[in-house]
Amino acid sequence: MLSTLALSFAVAFVATLLIVRSARLHSKLSADHDFSGPQKFHSRAVPRIGGLGIFLGVLAGTGLALYKLADGRALVGGLLLCAMPAFLIGLLEDATKRISPLWRMLALMAAALLGVFLLGARIDHTAIPGLDLIAATSVGGALLAIFVVAGVANSINIIDGFNGLASMCSIIMLSGVAAVALTVGDQLVAGCALMAAAATLGFFVWNYPAGLVFLGDGGAYFLGFLLAELSILLINRNPDVSPLFPLLLCAYPVIETVFSMYRRKVVRGRPVGMPDGVHLHSLVYRRLMRWAIGSQDARELTRRNSLTAPYLWVVCSASSIPAVIWWDDDAALGIALGVFALGYITMYWRIVRFRTPRWLVLRR
Repeated sequence: MLSTLALSFAVAFVATLLIVRSARLHSKLSADHDFSGPQKFHSRAVPRIGGLGIFLGVLAGTGLALYKLADGRALVGGLLLCAMPAFLIGLLEDATKRISPLWRMLALMAAALLGVFLLGARIDHTAIPGLDLIAATSVGGALLAIFVVAGVANSINIIDGFNGLASMCSIIMLSGVAAVALTVGDQLVAGCALMAAAATLGFFVWNYPAGLVFLGDGGAYFLGFLLAELSILLINRNPDVSPLFPLLLCAYPVIETVFSMYRRKVVRGRPVGMPDGVHLHSLVYRRLMRWAIGSQDARELTRRNSLTAPYLWVVCSASSIPAVIWWDDDAALGIALGVFALGYITMYWRIVRFRTPRWLVLRR
């Protein structure tokens, strides 16, 4: 496992470095030149195809694992194969900026459907009253899996707003999957999760804090798919793991997504797919991260950007750590999920109302 992780990290590290170094050659296609959007906080054109480096790292690790493994090749190779539609549609969007949200969602659903057929990644129990009746049927279990995988992949893309935010949160959550998988003796799922985390770390070095490259839709969809698919496989292969474990583990991006949909449709009366600038991470940047506010200096803007993500890493850890501690306890996981959701809403409300505790505000 160590050699696989080292290879995944090294390939992702080098591949991402090459993307950064060759930016002038492909910046017309790969770089994000739009500085005016509600979620745009960078000060110069930056390549947004960092997901390609992560993919190549996972590809290299998968190749080595297939060479070394005696058993489990179908799961390891099948997982990468199933992830291809999610990664490719995201990479295509990164290059063209013209793929509609509908087509991207359909590609994510197609990737999840491949997981159902090739890996048997259905959700057959949920520990949620009512949903278990749907999950009890093979069609219902498949539909739930498609909904969950597409939703989680999209949620990682939604929180990808600042240097190091989505990538480190993905590392935290993938590490949580690996920790529980090792606890129950599922080395295949643990190895795949750690391999994805290692490749993401190879990208993270260049993304944080300087923001030399962005994760992009391809990277966000790819990581979100792997996170969701590995969580479903962990539950299916190990009945002792509570189905609420991945829900609490991914609570930050999932609640952010659900709350964003509610805010856009119900509160503002806008389409749920229309971007806005009032995500939690955007509010943290504007109202808590007061470092060099008003400055137009690129170096100070980059530093302010990079200082934002650690706030949200703590938020992500606040759900991931309890999930790993109580991975087999439905009641404890349900209570922790409720407490986290309440804490998220309270924090959001206080920041919006300018009632944030002063000790959370960072000034020069």
